[in-house]
Amino acid sequence: MNTFASRGLIKLELTRALRNRKFLFFSVIYPSVLFLLIAGSADTTEKVDGTGLTLPTYMMVSMASFGALTAVLMGNSERIAKERESGWVRQLRLTTLPGHGYVLAKTASAAVVSLPSIVVVFAVAAAVKGVRLDAWQWVALTGAIWAGSLVFAALGVAIGYLASGDAVRPITMITYFGLSILGGLWMPTTTFPQWLQDIAKWVPTHAYAALGQAIEQSHAPHAKDIVILAVFFALFTGGAAWLYRKDTLKA
Repeated sequence: MNTFASRGLIKLELTRALRNRKFLFFSVIYPSVLFLLIAGSADTTEKVDGTGLTLPTYMMVSMASFGALTAVLMGNSERIAKERESGWVRQLRLTTLPGHGYVLAKTASAAVVSLPSIVVVFAVAAAVKGVRLDAWQWVALTGAIWAGSLVFAALGVAIGYLASGDAVRPITMITYFGLSILGGLWMPTTTFPQWLQDIAKWVPTHAYAALGQAIEQSHAPHAKDIVILAVFFALFTGGAAWLYRKDTLKA
C-alpha cells in the first residue's frame, strides 16, 4: 500500500511539474538561452585558461549543470514550503504514504524535469557551436550531471522545510545565484581574483561542473570533487531529514 501511494504521488508530482510552463521555461529553455548569450559569439578554438577547453565546450557543461540545478533546487524548495503552509503535507501524513515517499516523489519529479534541460543544452551546443564529443562522453556527461543534481535536490528539500512560504523564495534565490556564480556556472572561475578562486574550489557547484569538464577532457573525475559532492550530499540529506522530523513533531 505504501509503495502504491508513493507511486501515485510521484505520478502526480510529474504531471504538475510538466504542466507548469513557467517552471519548464526557466529549467529547460533558460539555460540554453544563457548558453547562446555567453558562448554564441565566442571563438571555437580559443581555450579557457586552466581548463584546456574552448569556451563553448566549457559553458555547455556549466549551463547543463545550471539547468539541472534550477530544476531540482527551485522546484523542490518553493513547492514544499507552500504545501506545508497550505496544509497539504499535513493531509498526506494522514494517508498510508510514508515520509520518505513524499521526499522521494519531490526528488523524482525534479530529476525527471532536469533531464530535458541537460539534453537541450547539449543539442544547442552541438547544433549552433559545433561541439563534438565521442558517444561515450555524451552518455557519461548526461549521467554525471543528472546524478550530481541529487545533491541539490536534497538541498531544495531542506530549504523547503526550513523556510516559510513567504521567506522561501528570497532564501532560495540567494542560495541559487550564490551557488551558480561562485561555482563558476556563469563564468569561468579563472576570471575570479585568486582569493575568490580559492573559495570557489570548495563550493559544491564547482565540483559538480568539474565532473563534466573532466569527462570532456577524457579524464576520470578528481577524487576531491567526488568527496566534496558526497560530503555536501550527506549534509543536505541529513539536514532535510532532521527538518522533516522536526516539522512532523510540530504537526
